[in-house]
Amino acid sequence: MNAFSGLLRFLLDAAERGERTALVTITDVIGSSPRAVGSHMGVSETGAYVGSVSGGCIEAAVVTEARRVIESGRAEEIRFGAGSRFIDIRLPCGGGIDLAFTPHPPRALLAETLRLHQQRTSLVWALGRDGAMALRTGSDAGTGWLGGKFQVRHLPALRLCIFGRDAEALSLMRLAAGLDVEICLASPDEDLVALAAEMGGKGHHLQMPDSDIGFSIDRQTAVVMLFHDHDWELGLLPQILRQPALFVGAMGSRKTHANRLEALRLRGVAEDALNRVTGPIGLIPSARDPQSLALSVMAQLVDCYNKAVSCQAMPDRGAAQDPTDERRTLHNRSCRRAC
Repeated sequence: MNAFSGLLRFLLDAAERGERTALVTITDVIGSSPRAVGSHMGVSETGAYVGSVSGGCIEAAVVTEARRVIESGRAEEIRFGAGSRFIDIRLPCGGGIDLAFTPHPPRALLAETLRLHQQRTSLVWALGRDGAMALRTGSDAGTGWLGGKFQVRHLPALRLCIFGRDAEALSLMRLAAGLDVEICLASPDEDLVALAAEMGGKGHHLQMPDSDIGFSIDRQTAVVMLFHDHDWELGLLPQILRQPALFVGAMGSRKTHANRLEALRLRGVAEDALNRVTGPIGLIPSARDPQSLALSVMAQLVDCYNKAVSCQAMPDRGAAQDPTDERRTLHNRSCRRAC
């Protein structure tokens, strides 16, 4: 799921081999499109590429244009689909997309971008019409045109922190790893903690219910509690709710969840914090076995992350916003309802 890291590694690996490259970015969508504004492709002069701007409909033509731009060294903006000069290239959905072709992205900027992204830092690329690229951090600017430059905001990838044990925790951890989601696991089960490390994640051994949670939790981190012994939750959830998690959910029935909230309330957890705890978890109400529950929960987390990223990448403020844009207004309303 970490497509941005894959893009950066592709461009850096190509540069290491001495290949020239181009960055291709969707700057506008007319009508329908399978890819959002700000989506990228990376193209090598060899014709190899990574990423997608149309789901496979026009990528071959995009690669051809990117290789031409690599040769010329001049940045270009080209429309494909509806309204394009390429009358024989159409998007099946009937829409159109505007693409910015940026030749020879600076290797040092790509390397610094990868370093920051791996540190889970929110960052913005500013792409000039002249092919210049700039990297900024600490900005809440959204994706879009601003002052003659196209800004693309990139947020940290989805990270999953699992607190639990037994088959449910194992199944969710395996599914997340298969989706290339960064994993954190905190558990009383030392074998499960060791397995998390073997799978490339971070493990933390919980010795007591009031143990330190062991991880920092940011706005792109989802937390899932998978304990059958719910006493473990009462020491951990108050710590977790003091951090800005994307999602906090806990396994159990509606009755179990009501009892959980009441127990936390008696421990002094505020109502606004309690309202952040989701239970029951998952999009499939009938999911009971560990594998089905893992699928149900993972679908919920991906949906929540995608909504949050869309909202954070297009904030409800800023110079790039057109207050008369009906699409923006509808978008902002949906963000206020997001998880």
